[in-house]
Amino acid sequence: MTFSACYDFIQGDSPLLVSMPHSGLKLTPIVTNALTPEALSLPDTDWYIPQLYDFLEAMGVSVVKANYSRYVIDLNRPEDNKPLYLGKTTGLFPHMLFNEKPMFKPGAVVDTVHQNDCIKHIWRPFHQQLALELARIKEKFGYAILFDAHSIPAQVPMFFAGTLPDFNMGTNGGEACSPKLLQVAQQVILGTAYTQVSNGRFKGGYITRSHGDPKNNVHAFQLELSQATYLQDTEGYVLDESKCTQVKPQLKALIEALVSCNLTHQ
Repeated sequence: MTFSACYDFIQGDSPLLVSMPHSGLKLTPIVTNALTPEALSLPDTDWYIPQLYDFLEAMGVSVVKANYSRYVIDLNRPEDNKPLYLGKTTGLFPHMLFNEKPMFKPGAVVDTVHQNDCIKHIWRPFHQQLALELARIKEKFGYAILFDAHSIPAQVPMFFAGTLPDFNMGTNGGEACSPKLLQVAQQVILGTAYTQVSNGRFKGGYITRSHGDPKNNVHAFQLELSQATYLQDTEGYVLDESKCTQVKPQLKALIEALVSCNLTHQ
């Protein structure tokens, strides 16, 4: 089958690259025909991430934004589909929604030919672009920082009990980036109205774990932002403008702090 552009890329002029692997909304015809009516509303999308970070281009930050939905292929899972987390999780080709309902209609099948095409035309190009841009940034600045931007509902019983903090930072337990970088990020949120946790339930997925290599001056950092910080408290996925007015300055301050965090001598 023919695939449209699998990502959008903006090249900046800073040490930072932002990836947005789960904000895509495109589906392939095969997946569209297989999904249940509930799944067709794409409930597990990282909603509005590009809009929340719409200041990046003006700041000179590079951005790689996925166009296809995680229901086609999950760019934050390894190509070999080995599990990243203990307990319940979703894989490279999800078959279950976060509410644990089936994604696909009874009897519907997405065959391995389609899956292999998605690996070839979506997954690999996305990760190749990340690697190329990180290499270019490192060549220019002596180091590179990858910020993996995500969001998630505040409550997902399939993954965790209770309610998530607002800012969930992950560095693969400290293995994916310099401690200095995480400390800078934590300091930005400290003292604000927002709660935070580092390397809690979300330590970073495949992107953070595979691209983060601090010994070689490439640092990766994931943020899972609670959707309670910017969506209306109603059914559906509607931006709350008053919440956005409050959270966007915090996101911008976080990005500014990471850009200014000189890691040349780490």
